[in-house]
This record gives sequence, structure tokens and C-alpha cells, in this order.
Amino acid sequence: MTEHCDIGLIGLAVMGQNLVLNMADHGFQVAAYNRTTSKVDDLISGASQGKSIVGCYSPEELVKNLKRPRRIMMMVKAGDPVSQTIKNVAPLLEAGDILIDGGNTYYTDTERRIKELQSQGILYIGTGISGGEEGARHGPSIMPGGSIEAWPHIKPIFQAIAAKVGPNNDIPCCEWVGPGGAGHYVKMVHNGIEYGDMQLICEAYSLLKDGLGLFNEELYDVFAQWNKGELDSYLIEITRDIFSVVDSKTNNALVDMILDKAGQKGTGKWTSQLALDLGVPTTLITEAVFARFLSAQKEARQRASQALCGPADAIEKFRESVNRDTFIESVRQALYASKISSYAQGFAQLQAASGEYGWDLKYGELAMLWRGGCIIRAAFLERIKDVFDRDPHLENLLLDSYFRKAMESSQNGWRLVVGSAAQIGIPVPAFSSALAYYDGYRSERLPHNLLQAQRDYFGAHTYERIDEEGVFHTDWLKLRREPK
Repeated sequence: MTEHCDIGLIGLAVMGQNLVLNMADHGFQVAAYNRTTSKVDDLISGASQGKSIVGCYSPEELVKNLKRPRRIMMMVKAGDPVSQTIKNVAPLLEAGDILIDGGNTYYTDTERRIKELQSQGILYIGTGISGGEEGARHGPSIMPGGSIEAWPHIKPIFQAIAAKVGPNNDIPCCEWVGPGGAGHYVKMVHNGIEYGDMQLICEAYSLLKDGLGLFNEELYDVFAQWNKGELDSYLIEITRDIFSVVDSKTNNALVDMILDKAGQKGTGKWTSQLALDLGVPTTLITEAVFARFLSAQKEARQRASQALCGPADAIEKFRESVNRDTFIESVRQALYASKISSYAQGFAQLQAASGEYGWDLKYGELAMLWRGGCIIRAAFLERIKDVFDRDPHLENLLLDSYFRKAMESSQNGWRLVVGSAAQIGIPVPAFSSALAYYDGYRSERLPHNLLQAQRDYFGAHTYERIDEEGVFHTDWLKLRREPK
């Protein structure tokens, strides 16, 4: 039988395979293909038994099994593999058929492919998918963008398989994001915020473990308690769980046996690079990327640890003088305030990108897309949705009354933590960067009048004045006072 499947999927690694099973569980007939056909055999003989899944062994067979308009989702590595897959599949399609890229593709590649396929009448979707393998299997966050004409044809499938939130658990974490590369751009910023969240949690961990001297059992209890309040989130939850896992080889805590050398796949770096292009200070995400880079210099850090010193006996004195419960609460406040600062920066970048590229993003809806299924899912995203529902054009999350009060009530603990970290020699680049952003953003006047004077002095770059309109230049060398 041919032309009976609702959707085809190419790429049967863990994410692709789990999406196939998810779609089948929701009543859709799925045609599945992988270039290495043994993966098709494994799927058909394994988890897909008894499900409405058709194994295909060539692009031609995949296409023949699909209803019109044909819907084909690519779950292959970003870059050349996507281009090669399109090259193999597009000639087999007709006008009105739909290709979907579900990987972490750079947004301009998506926009280029949309234009290239328009000549054939093929509709193209670039969709971010978050939630890892568990999300793909049981309900991810899905962020589709691209050819709007395709949305009615993929909406029933995507919203059926997406995570659900809301009082009745019936609001899908999937909604149309916008044209062009908007879907992939939003997923990229999601990943950048994820970088920031993870770095902030690592800094809190370091302060509690290396600063206060908490054991893993105590850390488990702290994070379990935090997950019941304002910090309720997936990342806090899994961090709690990590502290309870024992390494079977050594009988030590597994987290203590892991090398402190972080990897990354580039989406955080893209977020920072594009923030620079837009002139948006997405500082915390950038610091989180740099922190991963520094962690990767493990051998250099080992050498430096033998040559460079920090404050002598500072940690011992700190532990003797500090009230543990008070400091733990201050770290919680610092983590919450920094998290708000991070999301404020991320949404500010989305606002700038939406204006620059004409995407007309709906920020409240984006917050709900991230409320379930994805890695950064957190209870306070409900607050962000409420904020943008009240004021879709709010300039910055920090200006909303709820978040303004949250920053006000948290900042004493936040400042204590950043100051204490500096005194005892524990690096907290994300906490510090978030606080500097908050203080900079709330400052009516910054010291950059001096910077403009410097630029004008050495390069005649000109400056503006506070008391009259216009652009000015001064011969600073002529007017300066000669040193004695």
C-alpha cells in the first residue's frame, strides 16, 4: 500500500526514533527512513512493533508512502547533512509538499533554504525542538517557523505530540513562531538561556560545596527545597537528582568522578555573536559560553593552579564566620535574581531580532512554548507570559512590577554572594555579570561620557552634549593642562 502515511521522518538517531514513536502513539501513520538502513531494521524489529510505522529503505520509498501534501521531517545533523538530504529528497516532491528541518540549524541557513525551494513550490519549515530524548518520546517543546502556508498541514501533528501545560493539561507547547528563520532563532535563544541557567546552577553548587563545604547529601536537600519554590524548574530538579547517584565503580558520588571539562555544540555561541550584531547586551549568556571555554582548558588550569595563588585561608575563615542557613538563602536569592536577569536579556534579544527581521514574535506565547517539554521549563515562565499578556511591548522584563519587586527583595543576598565569592576566590562570572547588567540597566548615567571623550581625543570620533543638540569635536591636546 502507498500514499497512506501522515508524515515521513528521515534520521533515526535517538531524537528521530523517539519522535516517530511519539507520533505513532498519537494515532499518526509514520514512514521512517535512515541512510544507514540497519537503523530502519532496528526500529521495525524493536520498539515500533505493533505501531503504525512503515520502515523505508530509500527516499523514493519514503515519498511513495506519504499522503499529499507530503510532509517530511528531517532529524539529521545541521549543516551539510541537511543540505544533502534536501538534495536527495526535493527532486521527488511536488509543489505544495512540505520539508521540515527539526535540528539546531543556524537561522540564516533556514532562510536561504526557504528561498531556494520556493522555485519548486516546496514549503519549508525550520523548527526548534527541545526536551532531549525524553521530550521527543513523551512531549517536547516545538518552535516552528518558515513557510506559513505549511502550518495548517503540520499543526495537528505537532500540537498532538508536544508537551501539554495549563490547568487542564491541554495547552500544547507548540505554536507558530514566525516567518523565515524565526523558529530556529527562537530555539537558539532558548539554548542560550539554557547555557546561562546551567552556569548559574554550577556557580551556586560551587559556592555551597567549595565555599560552605556542603556534602552531596546536603546539596540534595538544598536543591530539593529550592525546587518547591520560586526556582521550581527542570534543571533544578535534575540537579537535585544528580547528587543522589552513586558511581558503581568507586562507590563515590558519580558527579564527583566526572571531569570538569564542559562541551558545547555552538548554539550558545551563536546567541552571543548575534547579540553583538544587534547591539544587545546578552552578557550572562556570553559569560556562560566563556566559562565553558575556560573549563575546556583543563590542562592549562592544572598548571596555573600550581603557580597562581588566591586569598590565603579565606575559605576557612569564611566557614567559621558565616551563618550557613543565611548564606544558603542568599545563594538562592542570587540564583533567582540572576535567572530573571538572564531571561530579561534573552527576551530583549528576541525583541531586537523581531524588530530587525520583521518577525512579529509573540513573547507571551514563546514563554508558554518553554513552559513544558523543554530543558529550561520553569514555573516562573507563567509569570513571563502574564507580563507580556499585560504589555506585549514591554521594553524589558525587569520593568514589570512582579520582577521589579523580585529583584528588590533578592538583591541584598545577591550582592552578599557576589562579594563573598570575590573575597574567598570562587569564580562566579554569571552571578557577577547578571548583577552588573542589573546595576548598569538601572543607572541613569554611566561613565561612558569619559569613554566618548577618550575616543574623541585620540580619533576625533566626536560626541554629543547633555545641554544642546548636535555633534561636537574638541581639540583636547590644545586645551589640556600640561602636567607639572
